[in-house]
This record gives sequence, structure tokens and C-alpha cells, in this order.
Amino acid sequence: MNNALRIDRLEPLIIPMTALLFALILFAIFITLVGADPFGVFHSIYRGAFGSWFSWQNTLVRAAPLMLTALCTALPARMGLIVIGGEGAFVLGGLCSALTGLMLVGSPAWFAISMMMLAGAITGGLWIAAAGALKYRRGVNETISSLLMNYIAIAVMNFLVIGVLRDPATLNKPSTYPIDEAHMFVDIGNSSIHWGLVVSIVICLLLWFLSRRTVFGYAVDIAGGNERAARIARLPVGFLVLATCFLGGASAGIAGMIEVAAIHGRANTSLNAGYGYEGILIAFLARHNPLLIIPAAILMGGIRAASGLLQRSHDLPDATSLVMQGIIFIVILGSESLYGRFKIFSQQHSSERAVA
Repeated sequence: MNNALRIDRLEPLIIPMTALLFALILFAIFITLVGADPFGVFHSIYRGAFGSWFSWQNTLVRAAPLMLTALCTALPARMGLIVIGGEGAFVLGGLCSALTGLMLVGSPAWFAISMMMLAGAITGGLWIAAAGALKYRRGVNETISSLLMNYIAIAVMNFLVIGVLRDPATLNKPSTYPIDEAHMFVDIGNSSIHWGLVVSIVICLLLWFLSRRTVFGYAVDIAGGNERAARIARLPVGFLVLATCFLGGASAGIAGMIEVAAIHGRANTSLNAGYGYEGILIAFLARHNPLLIIPAAILMGGIRAASGLLQRSHDLPDATSLVMQGIIFIVILGSESLYGRFKIFSQQHSSERAVA
């Protein structure tokens, strides 16, 4: 077979891009109905997200945690699991990393940051692995259990931050004591982009390699596609379920750590900002591919960054960007039923079988 670009391989790219375009058309209709100029709104979204270097910096800062929370849904999805507990893993990962940082005051920066990242990863990983264990051992639906666990995680964080872990100096916004300033992520050069973005991209690349270029990734694809065949082949299905859930949760936990170490400097209720829920949309938009999650997260980060400009320039509510994301999410989910239905993508397969 020659190395020319195969038409069937374009299907995972063409369908979501077409769905995204259709979602933007629906959003334009919505904007028109509320009395705003859709072309002006789209221009403002572009200016707020990508129109200047300042806009790019805001977009990339918001994209960093989104890349990792998207992995929390994308990795278990390769095992056939729909996990939507990224918000809980994000919140608890941020809380535990902040507590770890408080215990390491005065220690070298590299050691403290490493331990904070490890604490966030372990906390988030175990949190989502618990949902995987409930699915594998007891047959509990992982979508429902992981969703409900989000509320538990947020309640635990609020209870501790408002209660025993509260810094008395934080009157208006209850928070933990601040971590050592030397243990914060610094900005890259003269920009406002922190090194957490680099960490997020590296993790996406490593997990793409793990899922696409290793025996582990091949085993996950087999077990996710046909669990019965995987058991016949004596693959450790239970281990694969727990491993993918742990890796996904660990990614979201590291995202929480980055938010603490790069933005807030402490754990507070600002951690509950919806990054975990937004990661679900990004994971589906990227077709659960860790490599494609990077541009998808940048796109969604841009929409998030432009929300304030929409409010100022067009007198639209701040929730307008959430409406846009919701429309995209619904259309992307609906497009899942279109795969394998278009003859143009299956013609090459048919011709190859005929030649064989």
C-alpha cells in the first residue's frame, strides 16, 4: 500500500470540524435572536482570544488546565468508560497540592514543586480510580458515580477551606494559607504564560505516546473495543480499567496543582471554576486523542478568555460563552452517530477488500 493520505483517515477530522461549524451557525442564530450582531460577536471572540499577543497569553493560560482535565475523560474513554469526574479530581488535586506546599516551606523549589505535583496526581488519580473500581467490581455506572463524586469533592474542599484550613486573614474569600512564593510557577520570559502550560503539553504528548505507541495502549484499545475478546486474550481488564482511570484522574489532579502553583498561590473556592466540566467537551471534540486535545483546549481557552469582551462590547451576559460551549457539546455528541455512515470514507476499504 502506498503512503498517500487515505480518505478514510480523514473521517475523524472532517466530521468533528463539520460539527463545529454547524454549532457555530446555531450559535449565530441564537445571537441574532437575542438582538446582537453575530458577525460582531464572532469578531470580538477572535479579538479576545487570538487578536493580539495579550489575548494569546490569556488564552494559553486558560488552556493549560483544560488540556489536563480533558485527559481525565479521554483516557478512560479509550476503555469504553465515560468518566466525567474531572472537576472533582481537579479540586481535590489542587487542595492536596496546596497542603503539601504548606508542609514544605523552606525546602528547595524543585523539590516542593515536584512533591506538590505528585500529591495532586496521586489524589486525583485515586479519586477517579475509585469510580473505575466501582464500575469493574460492582457494575456501578461510571458516568453517574464520577458525576456524583464531583459534588462530594467540592463539598469536602469547601468544608476544609472554610473550616479548619482557613487562613483568618482571608475574610471575603476563604482560602488556605498561601504557599511559599518560591514554590510558585514562574512566567516564561517576559510573558504572563506560566510554565504550567509546558507541563500540560508535555503530559499530553507523553500520554499520546503511551496510548498510541506502546503495548499498554494497544491493550487498552482492544479491551475498550471488545472486553470479551480481551478476556479471551487474557488481558488484565481490571488493571487496564484502574490504570486508565488513575492516569486520567492524575492528569486532572496535576491541573489543580498548576492552578494553585501558577495562579492562586493557595486553595480556595476559585478552584471550582468549571475546568473539569469543560474538559469533557474538549475530550469529545478531540475524539479522545491526547495530541488533538492540545489545539482543542486552546480553542476552548480562547472562548473562555473572550467572555469578558463579549460582555463589555455587546452587552451580553458573561454566560454567553457557556451557551456557545453547550451548543458545541450537544452537536459534537450528536455527530458521534455519523461515523461509518458516509460511503466516501468506506469506498477505499471496499476497493481494498475487492483487490484482496
